[in-house]
Amino acid sequence: MDSKLLKRTLFIFAGLFLQNSVNAQMYVSPNSYVFVNNQVVFVKQQLELNAVNSNFYLRKDAQLVQGSMSTSTNKGLGSLSVFQEGTTNNFQFDYWCSPVGGSNATAGNSPFGITQLKNIVSEIISDNSTILAMNNYDGAASPFAISPYWIFKLTASSNYSDWNQVGATSNINVGEGFTMKGSSGTNLTTVYGVQNNPGGKQRYDFRGKPNDGTISIPVAFEQFTLTGNPYPSAIDLSAFLIEQTHCTGIAYFWEQDKTVDSHFIADYKGGYGAFSPGTIGSSGVYVPATFYSYDGSGNEGSASGSGGNYERRFSPVGQGFMIDGLVNGTVEMKNSYRVFVKEDALNYSQFEKNINSNKTKATSAYMSDIPSVSGFDYKTVSTAPTPQIRFNTLLNNQGVRQIVLAFIPGATDGVDRAMDAISSSDDSPADVYFVIDDEEYLIDAVSFDIDKKIPIGFKNTNQANFKITVKGMLNFTGTNSVYLHDKTTDLYHDIKNDFYDLTLPAGVNNTQFEITFKNNVTLGIDETARQSFVVYQNNSTKNLTISNPLLLDLASCNLYDVAGKLIFNKKDLGSNSSYTFSTSGLSDGIYIVKIATKDKIEVGQKIIIRR
Repeated sequence: MDSKLLKRTLFIFAGLFLQNSVNAQMYVSPNSYVFVNNQVVFVKQQLELNAVNSNFYLRKDAQLVQGSMSTSTNKGLGSLSVFQEGTTNNFQFDYWCSPVGGSNATAGNSPFGITQLKNIVSEIISDNSTILAMNNYDGAASPFAISPYWIFKLTASSNYSDWNQVGATSNINVGEGFTMKGSSGTNLTTVYGVQNNPGGKQRYDFRGKPNDGTISIPVAFEQFTLTGNPYPSAIDLSAFLIEQTHCTGIAYFWEQDKTVDSHFIADYKGGYGAFSPGTIGSSGVYVPATFYSYDGSGNEGSASGSGGNYERRFSPVGQGFMIDGLVNGTVEMKNSYRVFVKEDALNYSQFEKNINSNKTKATSAYMSDIPSVSGFDYKTVSTAPTPQIRFNTLLNNQGVRQIVLAFIPGATDGVDRAMDAISSSDDSPADVYFVIDDEEYLIDAVSFDIDKKIPIGFKNTNQANFKITVKGMLNFTGTNSVYLHDKTTDLYHDIKNDFYDLTLPAGVNNTQFEITFKNNVTLGIDETARQSFVVYQNNSTKNLTISNPLLLDLASCNLYDVAGKLIFNKKDLGSNSSYTFSTSGLSDGIYIVKIATKDKIEVGQKIIIRR
């Protein structure tokens, strides 16, 4: 295709995207192709890739957006090609949702199969992957080979919800997500500065007929369905979750511990992070996954780590996620959710990787203008985090469970769809959560009131230890105090500046504890003594200093990381007026200083260490 003509064509389609009252369709004739670099092409109606050699290439964040409000009329034997990178090696899963289906002359969306994933040779040339035998569990980067054994989908129905092995067959319907493990080794082929596989990050070429139009996705009551973004463009995930009322309005994202190289389920360490859109005018709230071990039947064992914190407002091409059904029925993925957003944390769009970007975070209080089919004004969306308090709990000195209390005007104390995120870890042996209507929630959205009391629950199959603290307060100044109130003892434990260490017998405890912002305790001698201590971290000299003006006799001074793991322990310190401890060997982060006197007075204070 002539480069001047290509540029002119792109300009015309960009114009149609901004003025979507104009009807348009696109036809790519035999022995022709469209090549789009770092831009968006908008087609109002049908795209026809007429012949086997009619191709459409999307490169370097280029995306195709279509505006029809009905079912797809795309057709043709040609293929659209779009690249996307996985984030795992041959031992861990990525969750996908294909942006393309099988190429055929029949109008409409078509099922997808992994044979459509190609090995990238150059910017327009890709060759077929090798599909291994079902008893070969290890995909390879070079020569490029995919293990079909790990291709599963999860579709819900009114009667069952179970993983179905797909293998190499082409029966992954449009809108259905699928699991796939990555590949071992490396592939040195580099296109646009991105290596096909530098190790644990296999890049794939999705080729086929582009998905389009309204897509029905079956859901079932209290059952999970694996779905995702089915288009060769980004989608506004928040808009989908808020509008589609047959699901809970929460998306769940799988992550695995990438240091574990094993195909045995009993060795897996992984879990689901949860995204709550909250309101259409925010970037939403995401809670990282808590990694659990699993037994040979796939049941959760002990917690063992945690995942990353990602921006999820806009789902990039190929991203898969889980949704939870509220009824037996369907949800609809629609073109009206499609947007042109490049994958980047700064653009609130991440697959499960940090994109290298030369940009700095926007200083504007609102998002920039984003081209969209719906015409929604994204300049009204706040870039400030949803006001929130994040709590970290160390479970049995192993994994960390994070839960979030979000403050949203209009939210109730009950369950709010697309705001409150129910836990996906019903069978974990030790866990902590907010209690809403006797159910377990990772995100609890409420309207703030200084007198409000938030029920919090603990469960454990055997005696377990929990260390709970405030991880951070984001965009929230409503209170300077956060307590864990034990209603049995009527004691209030400061978890904003300290962590509370409790050991509970086996069982479910949903009524004894609550989060409060007042302690209802009058100032006494012990409280005066507590307030006399001054804890200061001097990052210039790399020293921690504790001032003890009342010359109290100190029994111990302990330093913990924010998860509650002990860093150092100093005992029998005497009654000096001040103490200094070196922090030169510690990495950057938040730490907790705990001081105990011989008179059983305890003081906690958070410090920040920066190099």
